[in-house]
Amino acid sequence: MNRNALLSFALFSIGSLSAAAEVRLPNVLSDHAVLQRSRPIHVWGTSAAQETVTVTFHAQTATATANGDGDWELWLRPEEAGGPYELTVTGSQSSAPLKRSDLLVGDVWFASGQSNMEFPLKGFTGAPLLNGDQEIAASTQPKIRLLRERHRTSPVVQSDAQDTWTLCTPETAKDFSAVGYFFSRELMQEEHIPIGVIDSTWGGTPAHAWISGEGIAYADLPSVAKDAARIAIDQGRADALKARYALDDAALKEAGKEVPTHGRISYDHYGSWTPSTLYNGMVAPFTKFGIKGVIWYQGETDTAPERAPYYARVFPALIQDWRRQWGQGIFPFLYVQISNFGHVNDGWGLVRDAQRRTLELGQTGMAVTLDVGNHNNVHPSDKQTVAHRLALVARESVYGEKVQGESPTFMQATQEGEAMRVWLTHATGLHSDMNPMTEFEVAGDDHKFSPAEATIDGETIVVRAVAVKMPRYVRYAWNGGVDCYVYNGKGLPLGTFTSER
Repeated sequence: MNRNALLSFALFSIGSLSAAAEVRLPNVLSDHAVLQRSRPIHVWGTSAAQETVTVTFHAQTATATANGDGDWELWLRPEEAGGPYELTVTGSQSSAPLKRSDLLVGDVWFASGQSNMEFPLKGFTGAPLLNGDQEIAASTQPKIRLLRERHRTSPVVQSDAQDTWTLCTPETAKDFSAVGYFFSRELMQEEHIPIGVIDSTWGGTPAHAWISGEGIAYADLPSVAKDAARIAIDQGRADALKARYALDDAALKEAGKEVPTHGRISYDHYGSWTPSTLYNGMVAPFTKFGIKGVIWYQGETDTAPERAPYYARVFPALIQDWRRQWGQGIFPFLYVQISNFGHVNDGWGLVRDAQRRTLELGQTGMAVTLDVGNHNNVHPSDKQTVAHRLALVARESVYGEKVQGESPTFMQATQEGEAMRVWLTHATGLHSDMNPMTEFEVAGDDHKFSPAEATIDGETIVVRAVAVKMPRYVRYAWNGGVDCYVYNGKGLPLGTFTSER
C-alpha cells in the first residue's frame, strides 16, 4: 500500500472511530416518545469508553460516566403528565449534542400477543375491522403516540428495538393494533393524559415464544421443552421436503420439462414458535423502558392438544417473567379471554379457563369477549368492544375510577340434590337472552360431562342434567364456539370456567 493510500486509510479509520464514539440513544428514546409519568425516568445509551455524558430534560440535569464498553445509564426524577419537552444528551468527547424533541410524559402500555392483538385498523384480508374506514379517518390523536415493532426472532437477547415512536395519524394508525389504539384512545379521553402504546405482536404464535429462556427455566416448564423438540422435528421435515422439491424442480427445468405445482407446505414457522425467540427479539429491547402496564391478547395457538393442558402454567410464567425482566414491581397485566370460535374441542375451554385462573396473580385483569367472537372467523371484527372492556378493567383497577370493569366471575360451585349451584362475583343484575340456558355441562365423580340446562336464581345459576343424578362438577362455554351468553347488569359477559380442580 503506497503512502497516500495509507494516509487515506488512517483518516478513514480516525473518522470511523470518531463517528463510533458519538453519544447515542436507543430507538425507544426517539422523537415523539411518551415517557412514563410518576416513576424515575431511565435514560441510557452508548458513547466513547469512560466518556462523561450529561442529560437535560424539563429543568432536570443528570450526569453519568460510560463504562469501558461505552455503555452508560442514568435516572431522572419522576415527572407528572405533560409536554411536549426536549431531551438533550451531551458527551464530553462527542462533536455535538444529541436532541430528542416532542416528548410527552404520560402512561405507556405494552400491547402484545398474537393476531387478534396484531389485527390493525385496516383489518386483515377476509376480516375487516368494524367501521374501519371511519375509525382510520378519525385517528389523528396528538396525545397518543405509537411505536409499532416489526417482526423479529432472535436466538439471543436484543438490546435495541428496530422501530421508533410516531405521531398517531391515519397513516400510522391504519397499520397499528386496533385493540391497542382503541384502548389508548379511551384512556387518553377518560384520564386526560398522554398515552403511548407499543405494538409488539406476531400472529399465530404460542405463549412460550414470548417467555425468556431464564423465565422458562425458572418456572420449570417441561411441556415447553417437549413442544420445542416436536417443533424442531416438524420443521426439519418441512425443510427437507422443500429442499427435495427444489432439487426436483431444478432437474426438470434443466431437462426442459414442465415443473409441477407443489402443495402448500403449511409448517414453516420454526423461528416464531421456538421458545424465547420472540421475547429475545421483540420484548427484551423494551425492558429498560418505563411502562404503566401490559395488555395481552393471545391463546388461540395454544388451544392445540399438545399445548392447551399446560397453558395454566405457561401463561402465569410469562406474566411473572416479564415482571422480573422489567424490574418495575408487580405492574398491571391485563388480558383478553380468547373469543368464541367455531372449533369443537377441549383446547379452547382449557385455555380460556386457564386465563380465568390466572386472575389469582396480583394486579391482573381479564376482559371477557365470548359474545363478540365469530364462529366462522378467528379474527372477529369488533375490536372496539374488546378494547373497551380492557379499558374498563384498567379504569377501575389501575386508575381507580368508579366504573365496573369486571365480568361475572366463577367463585364456587355447590351441590344441591340433583343440581349444581354456581356462585359468582360481580353478578348483580345477572341475566341472559336464553331461558333455560345452554352451554352449561355437569359431571359426576367420573368427570364425564353431559349437556345441562341452567336457570338464573338471583346472583347464582342453578344447573342440572337429566343424565347426571349426582353431579359434582359444572362448566360453561367449554367448546370453541359459544351461542349462549350470560351478563351482569353492566352488560359484561360471564367467561368460560370449570369447577374441576
